[in-house]
Amino acid sequence: MGANPTGFDSPQWRDGSFQNRLPSAMLETGNQGSMAVDFARKGDIGRPARAVPLVTPELPATAADLAATWLGHATVLLEVGGHWVLTDPVWSDRVSPSATVGPKRSHPVPMQLAELPELSAVLISHDHYDHLDTATIDWLVENQTMPIVVPLGIGAHLRAWGVPEDRIVELDWDESYRLDDLVLTCTEARHFSGRGFTRNKTLWSSWVVAAGAGDSRRAVFFGGDTGYTPAFADIGEAHGPFDLTVLPIGAYDARWSDIHMNPAEAVQTHLDVDGELLLPIHWGTFDLAFHAWSAPVEWLATEAEERGVRLALPRPGERFDAASVPADRWWRQAAANGTRLPA
Repeated sequence: MGANPTGFDSPQWRDGSFQNRLPSAMLETGNQGSMAVDFARKGDIGRPARAVPLVTPELPATAADLAATWLGHATVLLEVGGHWVLTDPVWSDRVSPSATVGPKRSHPVPMQLAELPELSAVLISHDHYDHLDTATIDWLVENQTMPIVVPLGIGAHLRAWGVPEDRIVELDWDESYRLDDLVLTCTEARHFSGRGFTRNKTLWSSWVVAAGAGDSRRAVFFGGDTGYTPAFADIGEAHGPFDLTVLPIGAYDARWSDIHMNPAEAVQTHLDVDGELLLPIHWGTFDLAFHAWSAPVEWLATEAEERGVRLALPRPGERFDAASVPADRWWRQAAANGTRLPA
């Protein structure tokens, strides 16, 4: 379950919890019972009808200047300026405090943890189970040497799980951590946090991953899990342009629209931060909302075409770089007939 940290010297910490800078409505804890009933009634619309096509990653011996491998949900193996950076690593079958109850994978992870290269850093966006996985963190701490870079408060979870202090880097929004020429900057997001029934005792964030300078600079914006906020334009002005944006498109719903962006908002975010190429994440792996399994990516493809945004659409496990960007509609072979777009 993690720890219950409290008392932070941060502009985001007010009245005993972390707060979004904009008012942000979300489902109240007392309404989660009725939501569970809705989930029980919705059937399999949020799962693929057939097996999701996977690709076994073919990784180079050393990290490239710029490349990415989507491993499912928000887990992405980034290559930036010769560094390997892993985001929100989740290898467990369920995203839940239970190994037998809770959202289950729609497809396996396309590579084993032991097949990962030596990482420069692991980035965590927030402490929800589908982004911070205890079993995966345990393995990485035991078998790798990289730091785990997290927003404020998540260090308490890591310490409770036995992660050594010298492996933990905690940052507030607008703070950075430098590792050689790799700079990781914690940036604003619009979301919430909590494991179990405790909310907002840890911070949530997006991340800027950058290496190099001048014409050789490479930069990636990782949105993690967030609703849309005009603050993304400020991030673009301060840290852009970005060679790649990695943005959530799934698990949207009118009931929590402030804290989960939809595909149209992902396109707007990409434009706000001045992105070149958009990789959609947070769809296709775990059934966390009420839309059809492939509705997010179908909506995204339409929106991106209308607004002139270039997409990377890899199968899980398919590595790509700027010179070789997957763009075919592979998900249609796994989707049920027809997908629902929101009203």
